[in-house]
Order: sequence, then C-alpha cells, then structure tokens
Amino acid sequence: MDEPAFASATELARRIKNREVGCVELLRYFLDRVDRFNPDLNAIIVDIRDEALERAKAADAALAAGEDWGPLHGVPMTFKESYNIAGTPTTWGTPELKDSIAEDDALAVTRLKGAGAVVFGKTNVPLMLADFQSYNEVYGTTNNPWDLERAPGGSSGGSAASLAAGMTGLEMGSDIGGSIRNPAHFCGVFGHKPTWMLLPPRGHATRGVLSPSDISVIGPLARSATDLELAVDICSGPDEIASRGLKLALPQFAKSPGELKVAVWRDDPMARVDDSVAQRVDAVAEALEHAGAQVDYAARPVDAEHAHTVYQCLLQATMSARLAPERFAAVERRVEAMDPDDTSPRARIQRSQTARFREWIANNEQRTHIRWQWHDFFDRFDVLLSPIMSTSAFPHDQRPFSDRTLTVNGVEEPYFDQVFWAGLASGAYLPATVLPTGPDPQGLPIGVQLIGPEYGDLVTIGIAKFLEEQGFAFQPPPAYC
Repeated sequence: MDEPAFASATELARRIKNREVGCVELLRYFLDRVDRFNPDLNAIIVDIRDEALERAKAADAALAAGEDWGPLHGVPMTFKESYNIAGTPTTWGTPELKDSIAEDDALAVTRLKGAGAVVFGKTNVPLMLADFQSYNEVYGTTNNPWDLERAPGGSSGGSAASLAAGMTGLEMGSDIGGSIRNPAHFCGVFGHKPTWMLLPPRGHATRGVLSPSDISVIGPLARSATDLELAVDICSGPDEIASRGLKLALPQFAKSPGELKVAVWRDDPMARVDDSVAQRVDAVAEALEHAGAQVDYAARPVDAEHAHTVYQCLLQATMSARLAPERFAAVERRVEAMDPDDTSPRARIQRSQTARFREWIANNEQRTHIRWQWHDFFDRFDVLLSPIMSTSAFPHDQRPFSDRTLTVNGVEEPYFDQVFWAGLASGAYLPATVLPTGPDPQGLPIGVQLIGPEYGDLVTIGIAKFLEEQGFAFQPPPAYC
C-alpha cells in the first residue's frame, strides 16, 4: 500500500532510510491521524507526542550524519498500556492505579527504542487485562474501527484498533488467554503470541512486580507478518541475568509450502465455532493444500476437555494472584461457599482460584504431560491450524460476565467458552500466529491461528508470511482510508 498509514513498519523504515520521508514528517502524519480518528475510537489513551517529536528530530539528525539506529529507525509506534514507559501511568485499567507512574521503561520498550523506534503513546486495555473487550473506568471504552458499535477485542484491543485504523506503525501487546490473537482477529491485523518467556516480560507488570507471570507472554501486533518476525527478533532472547549463560537460536522456516504437514482443528464441542469462522479456517487449509501441503482434518494432539480443564485451572490461579487483597478475599469467600461434594470440572476450575501450592503443582504436572503430547505431535506435523475465536467482533457488552453470551450459528453460547481456542496454545506454552483471512458475511474481519511447537515461532510466522503472499493480508477498514 502506498499510503503510509497502512504500510508495514518494515516498509516505513525502508522509506525513511531511502530519504523518501523524514522521521518528524512521518510522526506528524500519524499524529494527525490520531487527532482525526482517535476521538471516536479511544484506542490511544496516553499521549507522549512531545517526547516523541524530540526523538524524531534526533532520528532525522542521526540519519543526516550517516548514523543508523537500527531496523526501526524513526518508525512511530505505540505500546499497550500495561507496559512501563518512564513518566507515564501503568494502570492495567484499574482505578486504584491511576496515579501509578512508571519510573523506567520495560525491557521490550528499551529493546525496540534501541532498534530505532519512536514511541508516541500507549493503547487501551480492559480491567486487569481480563476481557475480550477493552474498557475500564480510567480510560473508557475502545471501539472497533470496522464498526464503532463493536468491541475491538481484548486485552490488547487498543493495540489492534490503532493498527487497523492506521494510527501507528507497530504495536506491542500481551497474551494469556488470547489477548494478542483475539484483537488481531477482531480488527483484521496480524498478531503473534510467542513461546512462553521467549520475549522477557520485565516491565510488563504493575508497580514493583519483577516475577514473570505463568502462561502470560508479551508479543507484537502488526499489519504484516514480516513486522511480527522483526519485532520477535528485536525483543526475544535472554534478559541480563540469563544472558550470562544462554544464547537464543530459533529454528528458521526452511521448508517449501509443498513439504508442510498441516493439521486442522476447525470446530469442537468444547467451543462451537460459527460457520463464518470455520469457513475461513477451511479457506486457509485449502490454500496450503493447493500449494502442495499435506492436510489432515482428523489429527488431534491432546484430549480437548482434559487440556482445557488443566489450562483453565492454571489460568484462574494466575489471574487471581493479580487481584488486590480485598478482591481476592471475596473470591475466597465464594469458593468456601461451594458444595464440597461438587467435583465437576467447573468446580475444580473455580477452586483453582484459591489453590494451594500442592494443587497448583499437580496441575502443572498435568500441563507438562500435555506439553510432551504436543511435542510428539509436532514430530509428525509442522503446524496446527484453528480458529482463535468463535465469532467475529461482537457488539459492546459491559454487563456482568455471568450475564454475557455469544450467538454462534443462531445459538446462545457462554461468553468465556471461546477461550478454549486461545488455551490450546497458551496452556502448553506454544507459539501461535494470527493472520487476517478476509471478511465474514457482515463484512467483519476473520483471523485464523497457526500453532507451532515450542520455539517454533519463526515457523508459524514464516507460514503466515507465505499465506500473506497468497492474499491473506491486511485490508484497512473503509472509513479510515
């Protein structure tokens, strides 16, 4: 695309280095789009343009002096609100943290700035990053650029909406239950959930927290698969402690499409998928098959119900550990009131919110068995293709979670059932890349995820790059062209 608003970050960097556009000029171009479109979208909620303009001026001066800051020299970008950027609030959408100002940059911010990026803002999230929508009492509601009456996804909803509307060049989000992949799907952009801990998350946390969170990862969203690869390359690798003895060597995507062995998991009773979504999964599978890949619709790496229950137990334990003391006390009271004779999977999942360490260890042991099952599966297959959500973007729904449902093929389904599709990769620490595949009958974008083996990040991104060349590419929302 010729218009800078919808170009990839890689292309923007090329134009800067070829002197086709200046760094200040490009930043002002994006800021103008923010001023025009963000009031209706409410996607970028922290503005640090003055600091960014000074950095852009320095980037222009450096280029004039023959200095190259790196592969993102002068490219404007934003970060999810949950990252620390020195001098800005990091609230995670929580009113109690609205005055929590970061003192230092997160490690990913440091690495991307070190590669030349110009950071000019932060993007909206749901309360404690725990929803398929992005709204909170601190910053309000973010809208989907394809339809302002619909959610952009969550928790990286502001990230995906900003990219889709052409208001930023690159974004960094995070994912524990689809929080990169779900917004990428809802807004029609690319997103990558990395292998757990491949990208050190230090600084993606509330104040004072240094320990990495179980399951949760940080990762990029972009308008091209090439940008995902670049961002992973920049942000991955051991932190200062681990780098004393560890060095990263990710396997490259080295096969031709005709050599690929692809498994397809297009629907499941655990989380029914709307026909409009399943048909886009089929379209991607057919494109790979047409390229010569072997495609298997029956292969399954794990037992769906068991893997999902283990994931949910570990997820609920992790999410409840983030709660403020008074909120956790309320969870404890609710769990204590449960029928002690109820041993159903649902009861087990609810009890995991207050699990003892012994119980967490038992769930982690089950996860480790599941990880080995996936490992064996990827000895036979290169990638698993699946939905990431049950439907396309749905209308805003800010009722209590217990009152929410989704309409799937005309049937009302529980709101959180669809986390099953995110949990396939998240629960086993696997990488997963979401790529846009085209619209549903309502004209809303549909994304599909490619799940690979642990540390197979460049493989899933590489397959996404091939599919992007086949036409499964970003298309801008009409109202923002």
